[in-house]
Amino acid sequence: MKSKKLTAGLFAFYFLALTWIILFKMQFSWRDLPHLQGINLIPFGASLVVNGRMNLGEIIQNALAFVPFGIFMRVLLQKKPLAMQLVPIVAASLLFEAAQYVFAIGASDITDVLSNTAGGLAGLAVAAVLEKICARRWVKTINILCLAGAVILSVFISILLLKNL
Repeated sequence: MKSKKLTAGLFAFYFLALTWIILFKMQFSWRDLPHLQGINLIPFGASLVVNGRMNLGEIIQNALAFVPFGIFMRVLLQKKPLAMQLVPIVAASLLFEAAQYVFAIGASDITDVLSNTAGGLAGLAVAAVLEKICARRWVKTINILCLAGAVILSVFISILLLKNL
């Protein structure tokens, strides 16, 4: 039970950091946010083409940002079927894209939803593999890894804060 509470706390920290990264573009001032309001419903369309070439970096970054989401959902919803573990990942991605559009702080793009979902699925797979490898201690292993990640992220955010003072 204690490990589930730790997982939930780590997820809350991760989700707040993810929100800051996606919606606030790691900015500390509302004025510094881009004032864009667009929507792209064509997967892998023109929004990813830069200088005539496909920008795969953004797709990969979006996917990587959602890998922990999948890992957390596997732990927090372990008794639920895979589809129910995936629903919060897709819902959060759609919510982030809608918020960017509504608040005009970024372009909403279906490619982002697809890459975020792919990252979440990869996280679910990573957690499933850890579950097989570590058997009874898989949740503890994930919590240790996520706690280390939270510490690293906290240091990174602290450095950014100090730099922007």
